[in-house]
Amino acid sequence: MKETPLGLFFDARGARKKGGAAIMQRQRERLAEMVAYARTCSPYYRRHYQGLPARITDPGLLPVTTKAALMAQFDDWVTDPAVTLEETQSFVEDPSLVGAKFLGRYTVATTSGTTGTRGVFLLDTRSLAVAKALTFRMLSTWFTPADLIGIIRGSGRVAMVIATGGHFASAAAAAALRKGPGRQRVGVFPVQTPMPDLIAQLNSFRPAILAPYASTGRLLAFEQEAGRLNIQPTAVILAAEGLPEGEYHRISAAFGAKVSQGYAATECPLLSYSCKESWLHVNSDWAILEPVDANHKPVPPGQPSHTVLLSNLANRIQPILRYDLGDSVTMRTDPCPCGDPTPALHVQGRTAELLTFPGSAGLPVSVTPLTLSTALDKVRGLSKGQIVQTAPQGLTLRLQPAPGADPARVFEAARSEIAAVLAGHGLDNVTLTRDPGPPRLTSGGKHRTVIPLPP
Repeated sequence: MKETPLGLFFDARGARKKGGAAIMQRQRERLAEMVAYARTCSPYYRRHYQGLPARITDPGLLPVTTKAALMAQFDDWVTDPAVTLEETQSFVEDPSLVGAKFLGRYTVATTSGTTGTRGVFLLDTRSLAVAKALTFRMLSTWFTPADLIGIIRGSGRVAMVIATGGHFASAAAAAALRKGPGRQRVGVFPVQTPMPDLIAQLNSFRPAILAPYASTGRLLAFEQEAGRLNIQPTAVILAAEGLPEGEYHRISAAFGAKVSQGYAATECPLLSYSCKESWLHVNSDWAILEPVDANHKPVPPGQPSHTVLLSNLANRIQPILRYDLGDSVTMRTDPCPCGDPTPALHVQGRTAELLTFPGSAGLPVSVTPLTLSTALDKVRGLSKGQIVQTAPQGLTLRLQPAPGADPARVFEAARSEIAAVLAGHGLDNVTLTRDPGPPRLTSGGKHRTVIPLPP
């Protein structure tokens, strides 16, 4: 099989048609190949996997890895000796390079993530080809011929409401789309855009497909219900976060559109897609998700996990194998009624919770967690950060500066970035204070970058 997007698409579609056994066969083969490649080309994994069997087809035989451990060994973790953390960080600090290829061959993405450790991730050509193929497979399951006709007869435009202020995977993808042949039909709208401006821009753009983060989609549905937003998309594709029960139906009703969702991570953009039964299906021919307890022992289907271990079987430049992703998931106990043979799950982690403040005009103003957390990604010298809403008009910052960074300067930079975002939403009345302590973990041991005021 040629590893082109088209060849990979036909392989992925063929495996799905043959059922779970064919998918599992591909998973075992690809896991063995990835482990062998990591052992050969990554000094970190060569040491980490000493004493293990020569051929690994069961992920349970591998030790667990974490973002913090891998980032601490970045130069030994990557499989290309030309890649170093110092040069990669210099690359991502230049916003003019968003969408450009690092060393002419790698797409770079950055993230803070649920663990709070800032991550730098590279995607190689093979990984991007697999992602394209699985995107085609996903769209073929979501859209009927009638849906496609509706999109074509409409504007045919796609509106992406995403983080654009740094080297995020979505920003890099959007930059690539804007350079492609259909660039005039792709609109990219920063998630930090004040809501009145975003509404005006979307009303003018008239998208046939609306693709926001889930929390932003929730806010836009409120605006559509209020009549301020007036668009007629055929489909709404939500990303990044989960939503409270009932919100997907409300968003669908607000727009009169089909709503779909993809659960993924920067470490594995090709992770899953939703079905008509509102379950998420893992692309298990190219990714492995293992629900585990706090001791990394398997959790049975039907029971929420403490965390989940991820193995990306496509990306060779930075092997992700039994990687603690930090999310809580619950696997379905029986085959999904939609007929898809891949494992189905619900995600408890990364649920979108809006922060609501009293606006200067007397009306409440809601802001998504991502709108604020992406502001922290611009702060140099910040290792880990946490934004806590402590009052209706108050936010507290808990910051952990990087070694050698001046805590006072890091706080002032973080305060300035967040204040600018709030001001853009008409929230100059929100006060920002500093908690001298470090970011705190939840009772379950997870880091949350943004914590709304409890109801």
